[in-house]
Amino acid sequence: MSHFLLQHEPAIRLGAFFGILLIMALWEVAAPRRARTIPKWRRWASNLGIVFLNGALLRLVFPTVAVGFAALAQDQGWGLFNQHAVPFWFAVIASVVILDFAIYLQHVMFHAVPVLWRLHRMHHADPDFDVTTGARFHPIEIALSMLIKLAVIAVLGPPAVAVMIFEVILNATAMFNHSNIRLPGAVDRGLRALIVTPDMHRVHHSIEDHETNSNFGFNLSWWDRLFGTYQAQPDAGHEHMTLGIRDYREPKLVTDLPGMLVLPFVGKITGYAINRRSWGRQP
Repeated sequence: MSHFLLQHEPAIRLGAFFGILLIMALWEVAAPRRARTIPKWRRWASNLGIVFLNGALLRLVFPTVAVGFAALAQDQGWGLFNQHAVPFWFAVIASVVILDFAIYLQHVMFHAVPVLWRLHRMHHADPDFDVTTGARFHPIEIALSMLIKLAVIAVLGPPAVAVMIFEVILNATAMFNHSNIRLPGAVDRGLRALIVTPDMHRVHHSIEDHETNSNFGFNLSWWDRLFGTYQAQPDAGHEHMTLGIRDYREPKLVTDLPGMLVLPFVGKITGYAINRRSWGRQP
């Protein structure tokens, strides 16, 4: 089974991406959580354009990507799980959880370090919040994220199949928790015991600083609760909260692809999220 998964990894990941994208897009039409503020197709053209640009970049700069690097680490004996014998099932589960924690820490870091926030704010500048927001990241951020992921793999030595499972889960949950869907309250509360829901993550995309700097998780919801970065609901409510970044509202800059690509290079380097406390209540 592991050999089959690794052999067909590109097709599995691509199929999962487009499958989840289609499911969530249809769900958004059937049960939307919020009204849109920007025409859907204008945003989608730019957000999906970033997806294809990032995909091409990763294949060009990192031809082996994460799964291939995990296989290389196993061949070379790099990392904790390649140095110490543990049951395969344990290595897979532990690797998925540890990699998810690493993504949580990386996300906090991209809010805390000024130059990294410059890159990450392209993701936050989206004036609406739907399934395509979950894949809207600047190409430089994608490249840096991959380097961080490769470093974690080198230290951890996870099975290659665990990395593939993690990558599929991460992409799927990112599209799920960024989607503009309405879940019954009881379902949302139940899911939050394990994973990040759309209502939970939408708080993170608020214009208000104390809300932007909460709910950093992408998949497992545990980390925000453990490290005190959890906020259950936005102060203004989901239908009335404002999304995006206060200083960047011009559609050509935050919605159109050329503006999105130059956004990290606009404005002062001191204006980054985690240390900006000019607005909103203090946490």
